[in-house]
Amino acid sequence: MKTASKLKAFLIIFVIAIFAIIVARHFIGLHFKKKFSVRPAPGVIVSTVEKSLFYKSIETFGTAIAQNSKVYRVQKDEIVGNLNIENRFVKKDEIIIALKNGKNIVADFEGKIGKREIAQGVLGSNSLIITLDDLKKIVIDIKVPENYVSILKPGLKAEIKNSAFNKSFKGIVESISSRIDPSTRSILARIIVDNSNFEIIPGQLMTVKIIYDEINQIGVPESAVTIQGNTAFVYIVKANTAEKKNIKMGKRNFGKVSVLSGINEGDMVISEGVSKVRNKSKVKIINP
Repeated sequence: MKTASKLKAFLIIFVIAIFAIIVARHFIGLHFKKKFSVRPAPGVIVSTVEKSLFYKSIETFGTAIAQNSKVYRVQKDEIVGNLNIENRFVKKDEIIIALKNGKNIVADFEGKIGKREIAQGVLGSNSLIITLDDLKKIVIDIKVPENYVSILKPGLKAEIKNSAFNKSFKGIVESISSRIDPSTRSILARIIVDNSNFEIIPGQLMTVKIIYDEINQIGVPESAVTIQGNTAFVYIVKANTAEKKNIKMGKRNFGKVSVLSGINEGDMVISEGVSKVRNKSKVKIINP
């Protein structure tokens, strides 16, 4: 009888011990799971949603030409005194070259003068060709593919560049041809460019970007946008929490995407670190 009682007591103690071990392991597991599962909020860089200028463009090229040019031909033996005219600027009605016969060469307009010798042995080699170029305005004739005919209009803005300059020049579409060239399927347009600093030289090959469909609209960096199937979304940050926002995209320019709907001007959108973020997750802003 005593043996049975001892065995019963032992079994009870054993069961209680096993239960205690199970309970202890459970709570210890919860403690460590909680301790080690809490990760620090990922660092992200944010950008303020603001309005930018978005547009479409037509890109082509053309050669710079002086808006107004004049060529004079003179006999060398008719020139009075030394000839010093190259790269000289003259005003309207200023004498360019004095001639023995008194019929001096006078500038028809303000501009820059130059000269061109006629090679020896060529008929008229005793002559000089004098050029006068009005460089305050430069014109560039360009060919535009015919599929842009409905878009191309006088007054459109143009951006002009050349590898010789670390800048762009502003121009406008001045005129457009009335006919399509059947051999190139293109239409001729003329761009006029302000060159009041006399930087562009006639003969330079210029790249031309004609701007159209301009709109001032809110936009975000392309890096902020995630596209999944037909859905585009961004994460905005409120109270250090990421919120997923579906957006409707518009034009793209200069690494930015215009946003037609889904977010508002002034929102803080995550532009770097997007892959580390989930909806409603905590984030840490680390903007430099």
